[in-house]
Amino acid sequence: MGLFRTTIEVRNWERQGSWRALPETLVDTGSEFTWIPRTVLEELGVAPQRKQGFLVADGRRIDRDIGYALVRAGGSEAPDLVVFAEQGDMSLLGAHSLEGLNLKIDPVRKELVPAGPVIAAVAA
Repeated sequence: MGLFRTTIEVRNWERQGSWRALPETLVDTGSEFTWIPRTVLEELGVAPQRKQGFLVADGRRIDRDIGYALVRAGGSEAPDLVVFAEQGDMSLLGAHSLEGLNLKIDPVRKELVPAGPVIAAVAA
């Protein structure tokens, strides 16, 4: 599909406050979670809620903190789990956020676009 970068914004979901823009964030559907630099999340007052283990491409296991934040991209915003990225980690927008934002990737234009109506079960 090809990778591309976009600007996303993040803010503390409890206190609201101002948004923090993260230009050149990698859009990565191969990553489950969105990774935001720890320094950004701490400045916004986002608190770690738990630790999560991850397997990286070279086979190593790493552990990172996870917290809750509001994420905005492609004209949508939604609360989501975010990984506290450490120095050397990439900033990226993952699949969980894309689904929560109801966005998909346009591989030709290399941009985020609305995913359309959400499938729902209704009573007959």
